[in-house]
Amino acid sequence: MFMKAIRISEFGLPKVMELKEIDRPVPKSDEILVKVYASGINPVDLVIRAGSNPALSYNLSLPMTLGWDTAGIIEELGDEVAGFQKGDAVYGVPNFPGDGSYAEYVVAKASQFALKPKNICFNDAAGIPLAALTAWTAMFEFGKLKMGQRILIQGASGSVGGFAVQFAKSMGAYVIGTASADSFDYLRQIGADEFIDYKTQKFEDLVSEVDIVLEVSSVRDNNERLKSVKVLKKNGILVSVNTDFAFNDEVLQALDRKNGKGELSANQPRKKWLEEIKKLIETEKVNVPKGVVFPLENAIEAHSLMESKSAKGKMILQVRKEN
Repeated sequence: MFMKAIRISEFGLPKVMELKEIDRPVPKSDEILVKVYASGINPVDLVIRAGSNPALSYNLSLPMTLGWDTAGIIEELGDEVAGFQKGDAVYGVPNFPGDGSYAEYVVAKASQFALKPKNICFNDAAGIPLAALTAWTAMFEFGKLKMGQRILIQGASGSVGGFAVQFAKSMGAYVIGTASADSFDYLRQIGADEFIDYKTQKFEDLVSEVDIVLEVSSVRDNNERLKSVKVLKKNGILVSVNTDFAFNDEVLQALDRKNGKGELSANQPRKKWLEEIKKLIETEKVNVPKGVVFPLENAIEAHSLMESKSAKGKMILQVRKEN
């Protein structure tokens, strides 16, 4: 059986993406085959398509399908899969790196999917998993965030930052977010307690004694990290999702002087965490922003727009329309 997918045969500009007809994948014993309704577009998709980060592209084999964020309906299950059945509406993260979800069907480990939140559509659900799990892994697995703690979120208005703010508030934390001033209304809506304009204000002069600094902005600068260490309390934790950019000796020494920890947080796609996120969405403790939707065949346009940074919000490739 065949299916349509957006494929790349070489790394490069958006034009390297082509709509192709390829074999439909078959799930292994621990995998599910998902009939894809929508796929989220993430910054990592652009990086891998361009081949600009050797750490991400060194073990990829071309041609391949992009996309690691999806929602759809289970078409087939492997022999060892439990907890799901054919026809379930699910959301999750396909296997990374590898053949992804810019396609009519995708196979993935069942452990990386959960039932989709019932109160949102497939397009909105497809924009959740990668960003939400990145925030969840960083704050709770590496940052050990607890009720009553203070957290500074750098890049609070982005996809990952927006989920981080809401997850932290749902756990009873005090949240300070950095963003541009035109994002303050959004941060207020999602519950941030304080906001700092990174363009005109110095957070290191305005913030002190925080338990956790979460770096989810794309800025890769160890001098900025030194400022983050400055605002940590003793035994504080600096967590960065920029795993390709290590802490330098100066940052590590500054952390040592505070008996603090520096953590590089790699996304961990776990069914249990997706189920927790689902509950928060269904009880409306977490709101999911509407995405900018493109049909699958317009992937080049979507990538080009995302690279231009002229569009706000999550971008979604719609593969099928809901009935």
